[in-house]
Amino acid sequence: MRKNSHSSPLSLLAPALVAALMAIGCTGTPGSQKADAPAPYGALPTARQLAWHDMQMYAFIHFTTTTFRDVEWGYGDAEPDEFNPTRYNPRQWMEVLKAAGMKGVVLTAKHHDGFCLWPSQLTDYSVAHSSWRDGKGDVVGDVAREAARAGLKFGVYLSPWDRHDLRYGTPDYITYFRGQLQELLTHYGPIFEVWQDGANGGDGYYGGLRERRTIDNRTYYDWATTDTLIRQLQPSACIFSDGGPDTRWCGNESGNVGETNWATLNRGDFAPGHADGNALRHGQMGGTHWVPAEVDVSIRPGWFYHQREDNRVKTVEQLMDIYYTSVGRGSNLILNVPSTKEGLIHPTDSARLVAFGQALAREFSRPLPAAEVKSCRATDQRRGFDARLACDGEPGTYWATRDDVREATLTMKLRHPAPLYRLRLREPIKLGQRIDTFHVEALTTAGEWQPIAAGTTVGPQRLLRLPEDIEARALRVTVHSPVACPLLSDIQLFLPPEEK
Repeated sequence: MRKNSHSSPLSLLAPALVAALMAIGCTGTPGSQKADAPAPYGALPTARQLAWHDMQMYAFIHFTTTTFRDVEWGYGDAEPDEFNPTRYNPRQWMEVLKAAGMKGVVLTAKHHDGFCLWPSQLTDYSVAHSSWRDGKGDVVGDVAREAARAGLKFGVYLSPWDRHDLRYGTPDYITYFRGQLQELLTHYGPIFEVWQDGANGGDGYYGGLRERRTIDNRTYYDWATTDTLIRQLQPSACIFSDGGPDTRWCGNESGNVGETNWATLNRGDFAPGHADGNALRHGQMGGTHWVPAEVDVSIRPGWFYHQREDNRVKTVEQLMDIYYTSVGRGSNLILNVPSTKEGLIHPTDSARLVAFGQALAREFSRPLPAAEVKSCRATDQRRGFDARLACDGEPGTYWATRDDVREATLTMKLRHPAPLYRLRLREPIKLGQRIDTFHVEALTTAGEWQPIAAGTTVGPQRLLRLPEDIEARALRVTVHSPVACPLLSDIQLFLPPEEK
């Protein structure tokens, strides 16, 4: 393929993309409908976490000297000149990510190999000491600028482990690590997420010593001090690690979070590299802090680009399944898209992502209009918080029961029979997460109630694939909360997409 011969993926988008993504987009925050609103329950999200929930899906980009050595983890001994992309085009990256429906991008500013993609003043192991662009290159700056141009938020990954630096394992390295964070968080504009990897310690180059170094991942980094620095420099940034403090790992790299997914966690029991995978996968009901899950998965088997994987890029169907087992279960999805050695997103990955964006837009292109809802009634409702507020298409309003009620059923009658396709349920998470089970029934045109979906947690969002051979005259949603009165801010039916 000749340089710059690719077509802009934006030109390939279905016109309904923006509207459809908005239809599944915002978790919203409830307003104060009445003075007798239900009291919040348990751990609650912060403003930065609510903004993070609204993003739902964004990209990871892995790119460093490791890319040029065709390995997954760099040892730390690559020469800076090995980093030399010949067709580097971060604008193409952003066009592809935007076309896929992403709302942000997190760049590996420094991976475990220790090579810095910005001209750090604290080390000679960076792009400033490479012959690429005569030492004047700055990948972090380029990506931050192009992300802003595309309307995408920008985040950074700075590996706590550094297999190149001689100081790793000593107190001096922590000073160096925090100094690099300060560079990244003060020179590149607003940051929406700071990613702290759980891989800490092992064999490496370490200034040429080529040895193994181990650290206590609970105490070595003094994370509380580092997190305070991040808060000072980027107060709106969410901090990701195995246990937060703002967002947590989902416990695997397979593209899914637990079918039961609590956004709360006993945060003090976790640290980067020290985690109970099962607890991370499901969260902990009644946990001390709001620490929602982020699902990290790559579009390829590996995190860095390898030519041998060109025929193993995930299909649109696989990506859609991942979407339902991540975003559809109330977590956020960070989908890795690696750059090639040339500095481009590979044509296969690009085409797949554009097609995924189009499929996602089509999936949610026909929300049932609120005007098609004839009535919404519930077996119990709080004064001022009646059932219709869950069916009005407004994420800031919600249905609530009285305080002593733990289970209730809402029936939504339709003006005309409608074919089933997808369903979205949401809790008003500004008041906490409380529903632990739900089930959904449809009143068929034959006049019979038929079960069509069931599950456990709802939280920020639950997306459900419904049987497509049923026309419904009404939907009946039953929710149970063992800890406080149940609340629902959204019951949204999506009709089958129109035939092309």
